Amino acid sequence: MKAKAVAKYVRVSPRKARQVIDLIRDKDVAKAEAILRFTPNKAADPIFKVLHSAVANAENNFEMDKTKLIVKEAYVDQGPSLKRFKPRAMGRADRMLHRTSHITVVVAEREED
Repeated sequence: MKAKAVAKYVRVSPRKARQVIDLIRDKDVAKAEAILRFTPNKAADPIFKVLHSAVANAENNFEMDKTKLIVKEAYVDQGPSLKRFKPRAMGRADRMLHRTSHITVVVAEREED
């Protein structure tokens, strides 16, 4: 059984969020939470919240044991970009893109060998 949580339109660049999400894929939930807590990156906080939500979904909706959970899937998709303008010299303007991300975390119980 799998439990899933998604956060959409997070104001973090997908490229930077993927660097953090690669650290927790296929890890134990307790270990993944520790990694995210001590990762000095802006994307670590929203990813921690999504992981916490996926664990809560697993416990409350599917009655899974938190100590047996692992991060089965974790990925970041690109969301829409906010287009803004930055004033430049001589009356010109440059376009800036504020990128957004869709963060998905899927947890499942570890298979016992």
